[in-house]
Parts: sequence; C-alpha cells; structure tokens
Amino acid sequence: MMDADNNKITCPKCNSQNIQSEGVIHLCMDCGYKWEDEIQTDLGEMIIYQSDEGVRLDVRLENKTVWLSIEQISQLFNKGRTTISEHISNIFKEGELEEKVVCRKFRQTTQHGAIEGKTQSKEVKYYNLDVIISVGYRVKSIQGTRFRQWATERLHEYIVKGFTMDDERLKNLGGGSYWKELLDRIRDIRSSEKVLYRQVLDIYATSVDYDPRTDASKLFFKIVQNKLHYAAHGHTAAEVIYERADAEQPFMGLKTFEGELPAIKDIKIAKNYLHENELKILNNLVSGYFDFAEIMAMEHRPVYMMDYVKQLDTILQSTGRPLLKGSGSISHQEAMEKALAEYRQYQVKTLTPVEQAYLESINALGKIAKRKGKQNDSH
Repeated sequence: MMDADNNKITCPKCNSQNIQSEGVIHLCMDCGYKWEDEIQTDLGEMIIYQSDEGVRLDVRLENKTVWLSIEQISQLFNKGRTTISEHISNIFKEGELEEKVVCRKFRQTTQHGAIEGKTQSKEVKYYNLDVIISVGYRVKSIQGTRFRQWATERLHEYIVKGFTMDDERLKNLGGGSYWKELLDRIRDIRSSEKVLYRQVLDIYATSVDYDPRTDASKLFFKIVQNKLHYAAHGHTAAEVIYERADAEQPFMGLKTFEGELPAIKDIKIAKNYLHENELKILNNLVSGYFDFAEIMAMEHRPVYMMDYVKQLDTILQSTGRPLLKGSGSISHQEAMEKALAEYRQYQVKTLTPVEQAYLESINALGKIAKRKGKQNDSH
C-alpha cells in the first residue's frame, strides 16, 4: 500500500518500506512478500444534485461503494487539493480508517497533451465512500454539512440500495443521466410560461452548491435579479417599483397584471411596470443566461452560484449594458411601502367591476323612476 504522507510503498504484511517495484508489481526485500496493485479501468463521475427533496447522487458503483479521487473530492466540497489531502492523511494517522481498505488505484485514460489523437493512461488513487463521509465531517462547507446530515441518516445504505435497485438504468445510460436530466431540466425551464423571476430562480437552483434554506442563496438571487433589471432599464427591482407606482396613472402605472384591475400581488412585482421594449431586453438577457447553463450541462461542468453571477457580468459587458454597482438607492421595504400607499389611493379613486355594475344598476333604476314620475304628472 502507499503511505499517505511520503508516497512510499509499505509492505501490507510486515510494514517494511524496503520495497522494489516495477509498475504495479511490488516485492518486499525484508519478508519476500510479493503483491500487485489492484487496478480498475475508468470510473464514472460523481455529481451533487440539489432538489427540493434533497440531494441525489448519480454515480457508478464499484463493490457497492463510491470511489473518488482527491481532485473529485476537492471539487465536491469546493476545497483545495492540499486541504483535502491533509484531511485524508489525518484520517489515516488517527486510525479512523485503514488505508488499504478504503483506498484503491484505478487506471485513468486521458487525451495526450502533446500528440493529437493519442491517449495516455496513468494510475490514480481513489478513496471510497467512508473516506468521503469522514472528509465531510472535517471540511467547513455547505456540501460538508449535507454529508454530515446524510451520514447520520445512514447515507451508506441509502446510496448502495438506491443505485443497486436502479442498476439497469445506469447500465443503459452509461452513468451520465445526471447531465442529460440537467440539460432537459434547463430546457424545460426555458420553455415554460413561468414569470421571468421564477425562471431565473429555477435555473439558479441547478448550481451544485444551491440550498434554498441558506441566506447566501437568497442573497445571490437578489443580486442576479437586480443586475438583470438594472441592465434592462437602469433601475433595480425596488427602484422601478418605487418610481413607477403612481395612483394618478392608469392602472397605477402597471403595464401588465392579472384580472380586470391591479391587485396587491401585482403591484409588488417589478416586471409588471416595464414597457414592452424593456421587457424584451430583459428576456433577451435571461436567454443568454440560459445559453451559458446549457453549455455547462452539455460539457459536464459543474456550476456554482458565484459562477452564474460572474457569467452574468460577462454577458452584460459583452452587450454594452450598464453594470449595477452596489445594491441600489431604494430598499425593498421602501419600495413595498410606496407601492402599498399608492395602491390605497388608487383604490379610493377606482371602482371595481362589481361597484361599477352596482352604480350602473342604481342609475338605471333612478332613470326608470324619473320616467314613471313624469308619466304620473302628465296624467
């Protein structure tokens, strides 16, 4: 086996490091024990998929467990390779896990960097699910928290049973169903009739580190929403509501709403105040956002929340749109208070269809009564 600290090979029988090796074959010069590394072919990928129901792992299984390299674990927890390597070394040092049980080498085939059309193979160390869970207890990240939660809920049994029962589906799809389903999901969101801000939130939820319960996710969505609005018409969502909600204007300044007259829920949505041209610009900007998400899914590249924010700035700069700096001059609370105040004034001045019909019926009855009064006077 391989020592985690100095990469020296240790005899699994006598623990001697006086070893002669040729490729994957090793001979202990002290006790004479000879062994060969277990080498497997390319292993599938592991991707975290966060949904409202929880996390789903779309993986290939080997001996009823998951195997990941240090690079993959680093990507999973969004931590540096050195940090993950230190955690793994400490796990073995402290005797929490036995390295020869939880660590294996797999042969990885990649495209040759210098010779086009030629592939090259190398041996890469992989660690099983027990190591991944142990690292999850040690790192400080959202994914680490999730793994700690899963571990207490018998994560090992959940993954093994869940994907053993679904083995035929994995064989048929080649283990890549996550990306296909993600791409289908993105395209489904894109073609939906949902209001714009819901579309953005749905695409945002495809980030591997998205968790709707965290303040970070809520804050990032507000940032994205305001950047899009500002690029389209020069105002944040709060600013456009504050400036355009006006009881003196037809329909209180709204350009679109449900029903015959604006309701409270309508006056709180910034998009409802936009002119047709502004709305088209906003939709086109969001379309570029979806293009980026689709490309990432097709290329099997995980996207974090901050990646979406950075890409949005790139899209806006390439189209010459203004970039929002800061959070704007009007707070959400100020916008809501102004909109509600204008709405109350608007209600006083505006009759609902029921009120209008009632007044019309009263006027009609009054006219009938006048005609009858004139007829009686003539007699």
